[in-house]
Amino acid sequence: MSLFHDHGPIDHHGIEHLIIDDHRWAERVALLLWATAGLSFVAMAIPSTRDTLNSFDLWFYELTYPIKWGPLTGLSYAMAFLGSAIFVWPLRLVVTVLLYAKRRWLALGGWLFPILLSEPLIGTMKSAYGRPRPTQSLVVEVTGSFPSGHAVAGAVVATSLVIVLVPAGAARRNLEMAAAGFAVVMAGTRVYLGAHWLTDVFGGVALGAACAIGGAALAQRLYRWRAGAVKSGS
Repeated sequence: MSLFHDHGPIDHHGIEHLIIDDHRWAERVALLLWATAGLSFVAMAIPSTRDTLNSFDLWFYELTYPIKWGPLTGLSYAMAFLGSAIFVWPLRLVVTVLLYAKRRWLALGGWLFPILLSEPLIGTMKSAYGRPRPTQSLVVEVTGSFPSGHAVAGAVVATSLVIVLVPAGAARRNLEMAAAGFAVVMAGTRVYLGAHWLTDVFGGVALGAACAIGGAALAQRLYRWRAGAVKSGS
């Protein structure tokens, strides 16, 4: 079953069709992702578990960072651009204007809520943890390492695009998997470039997916409440 179902048009009451097929299932998935992200944040805050995670991250970094391959390096640089503010924010603006112009208020809420949930958390968490980045990297970054902003943004943008723009069906299910794959590739390339530790991107993907699915579920719950009020008053 596809988690997200978008019928497209607006009915005769002026009510937009739902963007989530199985609302309870989507909420459960979002809660699981929030719990996963939360556990990673708690583990990173406790000195004993943080030391264990740091040791694991260092081992993984020393094992994988020396391995470099031209095409993969090129892909990693391309993914770094796709996850950068210079690309992500204009894309968000374009989608926001498109949904507003089409008067798709539910989809607009499902698009904006994840942004409003995730963006403040990225800066807050980076400042709170102040985790140093790997000593050697193919890119220059100045903010804290945990969580990965690219991983968060990649998961939010890819998942939200599918939720608000793509109708349900076989293509939708395939694109849901493609969005998940994009988030994983984004995360992996950040580690490949030496910009982040493995646990940075793990927490980032979990947080981003939680915001995307949870934000869409929240938008739909609020929209259904309003739609019910409109229909009962008509």
